[in-house]
Amino acid sequence: MRIVCLLFIILCFVGCSTSQKTADAGDWKLSWSEEFNYTGLPDSNKWSYDAGGHGWGNNELQYYTHAAITNAEVSNGSLKIKALRQKMDNREYTSARMVTRGKADFTYGKIEIRAKLPPGRGLWPAFWMLGMNVGKEGWPGCGEIDIMEHVGFEKDSVFGTVHTKAYNHIKGTQKGSKAFIGNPYDAYHLYSIEWTPEKMDFFLDSQLFYHFLNEHKTTAEWPFDSSFYLLLNIAIGGNLGGKQGVDPTVFPATLEVDYIRVYSPVK
Repeated sequence: MRIVCLLFIILCFVGCSTSQKTADAGDWKLSWSEEFNYTGLPDSNKWSYDAGGHGWGNNELQYYTHAAITNAEVSNGSLKIKALRQKMDNREYTSARMVTRGKADFTYGKIEIRAKLPPGRGLWPAFWMLGMNVGKEGWPGCGEIDIMEHVGFEKDSVFGTVHTKAYNHIKGTQKGSKAFIGNPYDAYHLYSIEWTPEKMDFFLDSQLFYHFLNEHKTTAEWPFDSSFYLLLNIAIGGNLGGKQGVDPTVFPATLEVDYIRVYSPVK
């Protein structure tokens, strides 16, 4: 009798667990995506560019071009952002910084980016987000979500970080963590966040590596109840990427993105 009761309890537990997993899987619905199934420049209905060569607040060395197919091209089912050793204005390098600002913005959601990173000391590829109120509030008050950052001198790591008025790298109070990655250059990996009113979770290949909770204090700690837009780029050098210098032999360097998918929470 005890064995029968024990089996019944186990079956109930497994059934409940399975039901919970199914329910969790249905908590998100696809609301925006970019599959890169075309050829040429990135879709102008989805992407704009931040252009210029003024260091971007981090003493970066590249000039970001505007809609230059040499730096941003879609072909064979993926986006290629290319960093080149190419003079433009007073800069030795060119690259691209693509943004969805003015095209698409998001408040909460599950955001997935499947990509293959470029190797090389001095490269600083990133997938990240800024608050749409950056023009009014400035940085870091607008909030920043770094879904993935990688620096070429640390080959086996990627970083997930948030920056706010209270928590940011200028103060040394930024919140985040790094995850071990075995082969970021030869294989595609999935970089993602799950963002709700209560927390921000960071994942590498669907494995959670950082959990940031809403402390329910002020917008200085949690400015993440407003709209944010996406940015994709390769920076060169800079305060973080250039800590160990730039290897001039790594160019051209290419960041490949297979797809980007944004899921909204089911009401």
